[in-house]
Amino acid sequence: MRSVDKNSSTTSHPAVNAGNPLKWIPTVYFAMGMPFVVLNMVCVLMFKGLDVSDAQVAFWTSLIMLPWTLKPLWSPILEIYKTKRFFIIVTEIITGVFFGVVAFSLHLPDFFAVAIAVLAVIALSGATHDVVTDGMYMQELDSKTQAKYIGWQGAFYNIAKIFATGLLVYLAGVFIDDYSKTVSLHDATVKAWFLIMIFCGLIMILLGIYHFFSLPRSEKGSHGKTLKESMKEFTEVFYDFFTKRHIWYYMIFIILYRFAEGLVMRIVPMFLKAPLAQQGLGMSEKEIGICYGTFGAAAFVLGSILAGYFIARRGLKKSLFILCCVFNFPFVVYTLFALFQPQNLFLIGAGIVFEYFGYGFGFVGLTLFMMQQIAPGKHQMAHYAFASGIMNLGVMLPGMLSGYMSDAFGYRLFFILVLLAIVPSLLITWFVPFSYDEKGEKILNS
Repeated sequence: MRSVDKNSSTTSHPAVNAGNPLKWIPTVYFAMGMPFVVLNMVCVLMFKGLDVSDAQVAFWTSLIMLPWTLKPLWSPILEIYKTKRFFIIVTEIITGVFFGVVAFSLHLPDFFAVAIAVLAVIALSGATHDVVTDGMYMQELDSKTQAKYIGWQGAFYNIAKIFATGLLVYLAGVFIDDYSKTVSLHDATVKAWFLIMIFCGLIMILLGIYHFFSLPRSEKGSHGKTLKESMKEFTEVFYDFFTKRHIWYYMIFIILYRFAEGLVMRIVPMFLKAPLAQQGLGMSEKEIGICYGTFGAAAFVLGSILAGYFIARRGLKKSLFILCCVFNFPFVVYTLFALFQPQNLFLIGAGIVFEYFGYGFGFVGLTLFMMQQIAPGKHQMAHYAFASGIMNLGVMLPGMLSGYMSDAFGYRLFFILVLLAIVPSLLITWFVPFSYDEKGEKILNS
């Protein structure tokens, strides 16, 4: 299913001699996307294949994403100790090693509890990597160069998503089919996912080694601030954010805009894999990998591009409600899938294309709203990070409940309830006030 997409604010800094940015921007943003997507979707399919209940999978794989919400809280410390380059390399190595630990944990009797604990460490490492990677991007490149390479940044973050949800899931299916010829399905599944987790670990470690040689070394190890000074500045940033005009309405808006998505994010992969007798579609890992890694990825990119032109032509204020509708209405696809349980891979792929196109198209609206209505001001970058954290929280909380709901009601009634959950997002979007006009000037009577 969906995962939260990477969007970075840019700011104006003097150009720094960072060498050729293409030596490190593509790979460092690929490394940023890998842990997030593996934890968000790939592990959901892994645990589902190992017969963990939907409720347990959805709750715990949602909860361990909390560091991506809380990451602004420890960002001041990262500005004081060592360098961003240091933290990028270390977090990539840590993430790689702990993916290896996840692999070996799958052979334990209590594998689920151990794997979740290890994945929580990966989440903390991955969220820290996010902070320092964006920091290095803005530090090493001036505004003009940031704009020049922003496409590379987004492209390789999304390539990581395609790689993980497409190729890795497909390979897991290939390994399961191969191993199941000689061992039980459960043992075949354990062996397959063992290899996939080891592969993830090796990729992250190799990226860490590569970045040891390729990342810029221009940054100094100290920024001249004590921890007390940094925390005082953070308190000021925090206070300014929560005293902004309409901020409480905006926070509720951010949460409700993606509330329905939060409900379905963990459930859809498990629904696609669940047997027909359990109201699922009975798809294999190979089929799911094909649908997500090809059809879904292309539709997402197309939707995102077209949304940019749509907003540029009409303006965000006139477009936002339409974007919210396009974002949420495609969830009806999964309701229809649950009711009729189609077995045609082309039809299922078409439904996923429709949903991913809506995701790419509609998500741009929320991103721009946070940039243009919430972030502007003295602490633009920090306030955008706060808004992103609240957005992730709005996906995480319904995700934690979704598994219990699908277990209690079954997939058919669950997806009907998801459609009802769309209504609050439409209402709050229709009435949302704007604080800035299209030129970035404050609207005094908003």
